[in-house]
Amino acid sequence: MAAGVQLNALDMRSLADLKRLSRDERSPEALKGAARQFEALFLQMVIKSMREASPKDGLFDSDQTRMFQQLHDQQMALQMAHGRGVGLADVIYRQLGGTGGLNGTTAATDAPSAATSTAGFDVASIPRRPAVSAVRPALDQKGGKDDSFAGRALAAGAALANEVVSEVGALASGTRGFVRQVWQHAVDASATTGVPAQFMVAQAALETGWGRAVLKHADGASSHNLFNIKAGSSWKGAVVEVPVTEYANGRAYTENARFRSYPSYAEAFRDYARLLTTSPRYADVVGQTDPAGFARSLQDAGFATDPRYAEKLRSIIGGNTLKVAISG
Repeated sequence: MAAGVQLNALDMRSLADLKRLSRDERSPEALKGAARQFEALFLQMVIKSMREASPKDGLFDSDQTRMFQQLHDQQMALQMAHGRGVGLADVIYRQLGGTGGLNGTTAATDAPSAATSTAGFDVASIPRRPAVSAVRPALDQKGGKDDSFAGRALAAGAALANEVVSEVGALASGTRGFVRQVWQHAVDASATTGVPAQFMVAQAALETGWGRAVLKHADGASSHNLFNIKAGSSWKGAVVEVPVTEYANGRAYTENARFRSYPSYAEAFRDYARLLTTSPRYADVVGQTDPAGFARSLQDAGFATDPRYAEKLRSIIGGNTLKVAISG
């Protein structure tokens, strides 16, 4: 957004401009606009929480003054987000695939790592700034804290933004760890099935939440069942029984189901490859190298009852999270 433009929280043209830019999903301006809008909403929540904690029912309090105060807070949050902000918009911008900085800086000057020169989100490339330096507008010329309402809101927002960055960093680290743990097994299974390794890793990520929700036995031992393959009457190995959500005629229901249990992730991938290559129902899955074709053929074959299974899988295969985890 050009310098000097007066932003108005009630101006619907700004939303229309964002919609116009979003028609080109690769537009950097659309990503920047979405990131700043998210930070503005975040700051509105911070300000609202602070207002609710402040004394009410003063001499001049009324429904009219509270409405005016709410509009003022919306405008203030918008101005904060489109100014220096608290750093959250930068994080969101990079997570959406943006490179460089929101204010025109390049990857070389905006981050200590060259990792930002690639599309996608890598938390290691985000400049780490303590909350105080991240809210420079909240500091006066003497170096003391600004105790104004805007200053306190910025400081609170910056502290929460740093927590968000920490959580995102932990998630990114866990994602990369999961991919490293299963990647070679996926490569081996790819040689058997003809399905790209990243497709199978994406499916394992969808089924287990990037390895965080692998089915466990009653004693806490892992089943290593990365694809949640059920144990039919022909299965002779160990099993784990848990309640699961299934779908019939578009409606969800819960039932107890028995799932296969393996001694390792390697065996889980080998059994998955055997299932695809020996069961006639998965004939259209074998050899699929198109993400949409792979996802759709799995759902059409009845691998999962979730009506959005193909859509979710395709999203993970084409998403930045998997790409960054593989490259990392």
